Amino acid sequence: MEDIDIIRAYRERRHATCFQILYDRYSTKVYSKAVTMLRKQSEAEDATQEIFTKIFLNLGKFQGQSKFSTWVYSITYNLCIDKIRREKKVRDLFNTEMEDPPDTVEEVPDEALLNLQLNELKYVLSKLTDTERMMLLMKYKDGVKIKAIASLLDKSESAVKMQLKRIKEKAKRIHEHRFASTPS
Repeated sequence: MEDIDIIRAYRERRHATCFQILYDRYSTKVYSKAVTMLRKQSEAEDATQEIFTKIFLNLGKFQGQSKFSTWVYSITYNLCIDKIRREKKVRDLFNTEMEDPPDTVEEVPDEALLNLQLNELKYVLSKLTDTERMMLLMKYKDGVKIKAIASLLDKSESAVKMQLKRIKEKAKRIHEHRFASTPS
């Protein structure tokens, strides 16, 4: 059954089995995203429960204007960001400033990020802000479209594209600074 069919069945019968099917389909993905964002298993477990409580309470309001998975992702992302804000892990989530921005920089191709070694990638991601890291992971790991990212962050698509461009440039600078070949 498709998600929308399960949601319709839930609305008609309010049967817990319908919600259990959705929970089984999405709980691992929600938990995984929560661990990635919150960085602690215990916090991710709590967040997963909160997220599914929100989904359960608002399932009747889901209109199907987007895919159910996008709606779940949005709830997950927003709840985790709220938790991060409350814990003051991020100073300024949406107004990220670059350190020493270059005057002119070439566009960094997506392949440059995708070809990094795993340990190098982990290092580069650890040096980015939470927002920068989340935007890169949404775009390149989760495959979230620019339009959806813009909607989640309440920004224009062009602003998201520009911010991603700057984040890729920053990631490239971090990588080059840390892993540049030293002459023998």
